[in-house]
Amino acid sequence: MPTRVTTDDLIRLRLSAQRLQESGLRSPAEVARHFLATQAQDFAAACWALGLRAPGVTQLDVLSALERGEIVRSWPMRGTLHFVPPEDLGWMLAVTTPRMIASLTTRHLQLELDTETLERAREIVVERLNGGGTIGRAELMLEFEARGIRTTGQRGYHIIYYLAQTGTLCWGPPHKAQQSLVLLGEWVTSPRTLEPDESLREFLVRYLDGHGPATLTDFAWWSKLTLTSAKAALALARGDLVELDLDGTSYWMTAQAADATSATPSARGASETVRALPGFDEYLLGYQDRSLVLPPEFAQHIVPGGNGIFLPTIVSRGRVVGTWRRGSTAKGVTAEPQAFTHLTARESAGFDRAIREYGRFVGPPAAQVSAATLKG
Repeated sequence: MPTRVTTDDLIRLRLSAQRLQESGLRSPAEVARHFLATQAQDFAAACWALGLRAPGVTQLDVLSALERGEIVRSWPMRGTLHFVPPEDLGWMLAVTTPRMIASLTTRHLQLELDTETLERAREIVVERLNGGGTIGRAELMLEFEARGIRTTGQRGYHIIYYLAQTGTLCWGPPHKAQQSLVLLGEWVTSPRTLEPDESLREFLVRYLDGHGPATLTDFAWWSKLTLTSAKAALALARGDLVELDLDGTSYWMTAQAADATSATPSARGASETVRALPGFDEYLLGYQDRSLVLPPEFAQHIVPGGNGIFLPTIVSRGRVVGTWRRGSTAKGVTAEPQAFTHLTARESAGFDRAIREYGRFVGPPAAQVSAATLKG
């Protein structure tokens, strides 16, 4: 029988899973492994998403983890860039690639990207990078053009995406204002190999480890799997999960997380901590239904004009209470809060502390350039 819970219960448990209370994580790689996939199309925001969950690490620590290959950046699902543990990317792609590639058939026809062209591009990449080579995106575009493959009109992007989705490329070490591209098979030296049923089960359990409690619909949206596949994953993992009920809706979390949470009394101070989350953070982007922590009437403030760009958010007592915009001076980082209604004195003081922590993470102005400008 499911355990009945309140909204406050779910938020407290989700704060714990999201490592926004007591983290216990010590490095960017540990955070990436905990979440399985952390949305990362905005590179600097994704670095902060890892950093704020591993107290004490810096932006340079995240860049160093990428340099060492402890975290990779690719398109494991939803056609969106994510930070992923290197050992997990291969089996994730095995689950998601067929459906994602099928969804691109029409776009490939529009771009005149046929199988022959895409496989020719693969040959060029393997030839160019074999043996531990790296290449920047601009340089690869020039290579394709020189070898007779047009890259204009988004063709270049879709070629790289296809080669990454089908397991040939991934983004590797930082290079100038970008990351360089590398061969996935060379960059990831110890991939995990899972059977199809194992992969489905792992996908759901790892999602719930970092995001639970969540609904099955949330998981299907996040992973871009069909609801049928999500239900199959639930059947495979059911013995290791706990079901919670809020007003007739089932939320799931791992039994291990439930045991850990019940063994550690909720700390009032931790749950009331004000957080300055980056844009595109998993605390919002990890769910189809965000109304648990974001009142629907304020949703338009997070994505102004519905342009797909998620602003950084202010979280207080587990609920999104506003957005913030970064600024800077010669002395370091500044930030301007935009509250939905108003911030209490406690929240204002908490936000100031959160921004000081963010300033410590990004470091002095001279150290901020590489991550702030890095793009995939």
